[in-house]
Amino acid sequence: MHNSHIQQTEIAIINGQHPDPILLERAATLIRQGELVVFPTETVYGLGADAFQPRAVEQIFAVKGRPLSDPLIVHIADEATLASLVTETSIEAKRLMRAFWPGPLTLILPAGPRVPKMITAGLPNVAIRMPRHPIAQALIRAAGTPIAAPSANRFMHVSPTTAQHVQADLGGRIPLILDAGPCEIGVESTVLDLCATVPTILRPGGVSLEELRAVLPTVQPPAGDSAQSGATTEELPDQPEAHHSPGQMLIHYSPAVPAYLYEGGYEGGEEAMRQAMLAAIQHYQSTGARVGILIADEDIAEFSESSVQMYVLGNTLGQIATRLFAGLRTLEEAGVDVILCRSFAEQGLGLAINDRLRKATGGKIIRKP
Repeated sequence: MHNSHIQQTEIAIINGQHPDPILLERAATLIRQGELVVFPTETVYGLGADAFQPRAVEQIFAVKGRPLSDPLIVHIADEATLASLVTETSIEAKRLMRAFWPGPLTLILPAGPRVPKMITAGLPNVAIRMPRHPIAQALIRAAGTPIAAPSANRFMHVSPTTAQHVQADLGGRIPLILDAGPCEIGVESTVLDLCATVPTILRPGGVSLEELRAVLPTVQPPAGDSAQSGATTEELPDQPEAHHSPGQMLIHYSPAVPAYLYEGGYEGGEEAMRQAMLAAIQHYQSTGARVGILIADEDIAEFSESSVQMYVLGNTLGQIATRLFAGLRTLEEAGVDVILCRSFAEQGLGLAINDRLRKATGGKIIRKP
């Protein structure tokens, strides 16, 4: 291991459809040597290490500043690899794999004896995903080993959807970033716990609750979702016990400036939500604060008069998810003092978008009755 001596992080442009075999082999060699490589997936960029080398896995936690209580997802390129990672694959798991793999769905399955305890945070189960991105698949195949990878950012900071986001957070701490351009989905995978009594979503993501229920009708949404979002003391991130899934802390995916979420997912709530945001903008500006807002296309007219730093996410939930993390980073880098975000309808990708916004704001939510 010589991660501590890395001075320069190389960003290597790689073509998603026709990857340079020499570059791919260089990245695969680094993985086999116990080094870290950042690679693109369809969700966000991942910080990868050989899942079977505990010292390499340990580097992931060190480089990110991530607590060992936060488990990692293991990425595979074919189902045959499952035999080395899990003790059994249920009928439900097979059905979900057929429907959603490769893709943005992570399944929690009973861990086999070869999986390092550090990956599972000491729990008996392991999170596994088969990514759809051609570079992720090609790297896993070339390395000849499953790759453990969380998002390639500083722990609790906004997840990276471009190689430049990774460089801003981890530059100088990793040898190589494979840059295949912006990620397509933009929010992390859905994590589904198949070891629970009833299949339960632990983290909403790129596969929606509705899509999962079409295949497995018993799937449950995240515990206390939508209704419960205010901060409670038991949920603060200094708790030492292991999390069952990545991305479960109350404060996560978070910009370096205070952020607030305005919720309006009720009857006539959208207009009340925009009015509340406008009132807050006036308040902050009267104190001399620079305000950034994260909004959708439909909100532009309402805010065009106020001199705020505006980041427009788009007009479909797909566009909004893709641009969400880039928007938070852009506003942070613009030097605003506060970021105001709006919430979205809870169906489809909206569940994942609102989850990320609640965590980005640390549960600082303003609801208008």
